[in-house]
Amino acid sequence: MNGMKRTAGLWLLIGLIGYALLPWYLVGDPGFWRFGWLADPLHLGPSALVSMLEGRWWLAAPLVGFAAAAVALGLGGRQLSVARGLVASGVLGLFLMAAQGLLILGHGPRLGIPEGASQPGMGAGALVVAAALLFVLTTGVSGLGRGRGDAFITGLVGAIVALVGLFVFYPMAFVLVRAFELRNGAGFGVSEFFPRLFSPEIWSGACMVGAGWCGPAVNSVILALATAAGTTLLGLAFALIATRTEFRAKKLLRILSILPIITPPFVIGLALILLFGRAGTITVGLYEIFGIEQSRWLYGFWGVWLSQMLSFTPIAFLVLIGVVEGVSPSMEEASQTLDADRWQTFRYVTWPLMRPGLANAFLLAFIESLADFGNPLVLGGNFDVLSTEIYFSIVGTVADPAQAAILSVTLLALMLTVFLIQRQWVGKKNYATVTGKADSGRNAALNPVLRWTCYGVAIPWAIFTAMIYVLIIFGSFVKLWGYDHSFTFEHYVRAFKIVFRNGIHFVGSAWDSYFTTLWIAGISAPLTAAVGLATAYLLVRQKFAFKNAFEFSTMLSFAIPGTVIGVAYVMAFNFPPVELTGTAIILVIVFVFRNMPVGVRGGIAAMSQLDKSLDEASIMLGANSFTTLRRVIMPLMGPAILAALTYSFVRAITSVSAVIFLVSAQYNMATAFIVGRVENGEYGISIAYASVLIVTMLACILLMQLLIGRRRLRRADRVEAH
Repeated sequence: MNGMKRTAGLWLLIGLIGYALLPWYLVGDPGFWRFGWLADPLHLGPSALVSMLEGRWWLAAPLVGFAAAAVALGLGGRQLSVARGLVASGVLGLFLMAAQGLLILGHGPRLGIPEGASQPGMGAGALVVAAALLFVLTTGVSGLGRGRGDAFITGLVGAIVALVGLFVFYPMAFVLVRAFELRNGAGFGVSEFFPRLFSPEIWSGACMVGAGWCGPAVNSVILALATAAGTTLLGLAFALIATRTEFRAKKLLRILSILPIITPPFVIGLALILLFGRAGTITVGLYEIFGIEQSRWLYGFWGVWLSQMLSFTPIAFLVLIGVVEGVSPSMEEASQTLDADRWQTFRYVTWPLMRPGLANAFLLAFIESLADFGNPLVLGGNFDVLSTEIYFSIVGTVADPAQAAILSVTLLALMLTVFLIQRQWVGKKNYATVTGKADSGRNAALNPVLRWTCYGVAIPWAIFTAMIYVLIIFGSFVKLWGYDHSFTFEHYVRAFKIVFRNGIHFVGSAWDSYFTTLWIAGISAPLTAAVGLATAYLLVRQKFAFKNAFEFSTMLSFAIPGTVIGVAYVMAFNFPPVELTGTAIILVIVFVFRNMPVGVRGGIAAMSQLDKSLDEASIMLGANSFTTLRRVIMPLMGPAILAALTYSFVRAITSVSAVIFLVSAQYNMATAFIVGRVENGEYGISIAYASVLIVTMLACILLMQLLIGRRRLRRADRVEAH
């Protein structure tokens, strides 16, 4: 009980300090960290001063929650009574805080509020107060015996639920409500919802007239299944070569396997068009040499599938390499001791233990394919998919937000279906292979047939990938790729020119967006990894109510197309109480919650292999849950941490669909800059900028690999390290 009181008292103190010293409202230029708000304490200063000097009595509402918590702590009594008091205080404070933010929107007098009263969006002071009230509530929940009575666990669950609710469900509600909008703006209702949801235009489409491909929903499923199966097998081949063979160029192969994920949008599609399009280099060459007819096969299913295979194979590889490394050699040695050959060992021991990783890699690729709109937009032709239909419903000549919402519901239903199938296939079996017990050394080598099969699949793909990137670099040094191949540095000079005159001046047109992109990605990547891996820890290591719903909610943002998320954020955060549009904060937030599921799935795959006896041993030795997570679990999570950091960093740089609606003149992103140059026909600058971004991201990934290092699970690993 004393521990619960100390924790609640600490959060109560933090909340009061935030209320008394930090600005309640969001601070614009010159910015919070420059302390420009101190120059205008009356309007932007601490909420206590504002409430007293300007008569904004409603800002004192959260103090009611703090006062109730102080009373609960001061009166004492039994633990259950204090815990219930803390829960009630936290709920009351958060309710009053939300109410005072939502009621005052400048729409006239309400509940005694003066007519015309309005206020900006909430800022740092409100954030600290809300966090303090939330953790007072979760501390009370732990005192009720939930989460094994551990305030860290209940606080972590509460924080993630609050963040997902605010930054996923709250904005999506603005979009999904539009699904029930009646035609011609006649209000809202359910009479048209189901007919539009099951419309033949969505499900049957061209199948009705025998035109080949079906409606966008069926097309999306076919494409997603093909992409997920192909990327999972390719990713497994790369992972097996990197961990189970003596292939001399495995480091180069590893770099080539992750290159596509660090490529800005439209570049892979443009390269494929210039290679395999009707007038592409390879297409023309095949016609001139072999007389093969020039066709438009690239514009449709096969072109989109090929580009998605290039784009999403790295996701499967990053998830699977940690899983393959985590299979215990002792189990494979036991199999071979029982006279099993290498193939039988792989089939009956190694393969089943990799099932969580395979299922998670498949799920991530499936969802990525469903949500991808860049590749279908460039190469789709008449092959319609849900993501592009949603995009055109929002930004088309005749905008139809209701239709976009209906298509979004369809997409979410498909994602939920494959999510449930994945959970059924993985089941509730035990996949733990890292138990803390000593084992002798290296994993079993692959049998020759499997090894050469992996070589035959991965090496040609790596060569093809290398060819794509050689051509991309080549295209940045020619005047007009595909037409005028005269050598030039003009594109790099225009984008990244530096003048040394009375100092260093970055005068190139791309510098502003380049620096903005790097620092926003640098902030969002560790936050994404932290939230994702913390969520995975709760899902794998803890038991709590509504766990399945909690897991699904964390995957929701990954399944929603980026264009829908961008529009949802504009609709939800363009006015108080949470007013973020036009700021860098909204870009960081959209990256964190858009990319968080990769950290979740990678963390689940890796933690499923760590036996829970490791946690139990740590707790028996006197460590709490936080210490166990920090000292035992996290050191064994190197590959999962690297995967989350890498993916979130590069996606923050290469994402276009989610940020195209959120960038501003002050905070422009690299992808928005590239799209603008493509629209203006400046392909040389676009490719040059993309080349610089590829080199930048590759350097950052290699640096992260050096800093995090490999996961040392075996005695042989430790000997090798010395």
